[in-house]
Amino acid sequence: MRLSIMQPYLFPYIGYFQLMYVADRFVIYDDVNFINRGWINRNRILVNQKPHLFTVPLKNASQNTLIKDLKLAPIEKWKQKFLRTLEFAYKKAPYFDTIFSIIYDVVNKKATFLLDWHLEALNRVINYLEIDTQIVETSSQYNNNDLKANNRILDICVKEKAKNYINPIGGIELYSKQDFLKKGVNLFFLKSKDIHYRQFGDDFYSCLSIIDVMMFNSITAINKMIKAYELV
Repeated sequence: MRLSIMQPYLFPYIGYFQLMYVADRFVIYDDVNFINRGWINRNRILVNQKPHLFTVPLKNASQNTLIKDLKLAPIEKWKQKFLRTLEFAYKKAPYFDTIFSIIYDVVNKKATFLLDWHLEALNRVINYLEIDTQIVETSSQYNNNDLKANNRILDICVKEKAKNYINPIGGIELYSKQDFLKKGVNLFFLKSKDIHYRQFGDDFYSCLSIIDVMMFNSITAINKMIKAYELV
């Protein structure tokens, strides 16, 4: 059993899907506090050949609100504007029609909570990319939100009988391989290799939303990018 755990991001960058690909089970960390100006309800796409930040409006969101409890604000105007921006930005991209249809379905899904959009978007993308990973939310499964930091991660690994836990490379200073080994878990860090693809202009902008990746690349090409990592 290989396990990865991440907070839910909306149409996240390709490294997120590398973590999903490498895991047998991908745990959505949804019962921790919302971080304002993070990636929970924001991401970047390419508009006029420059990175453009979009933000989904939330209702009464604060840093005391659990991610799973974040509510969508009245968003009909936002949806219309966002979809028009996408069409303007990517209409000439080679895979526009297919990818726009996926995004349209996600943002038009009737939902009260942002987490519904997170799960819909992640499932639609991994189905499109043929990534066979099971998604589970921490709030529905583990009953351990009294634990903190790596103690909670380790508890989830033990409950899942996971022999391998894969974390983004950014956590290499936070987690000790020795602490995990004491619980019988091998800790690995996923380090993405350099990923480039053709956008509209000569300049390349990395780490944009998976929306950008899918607009410009075939499923086969994206899967090659997803496999461009090493475990350290």
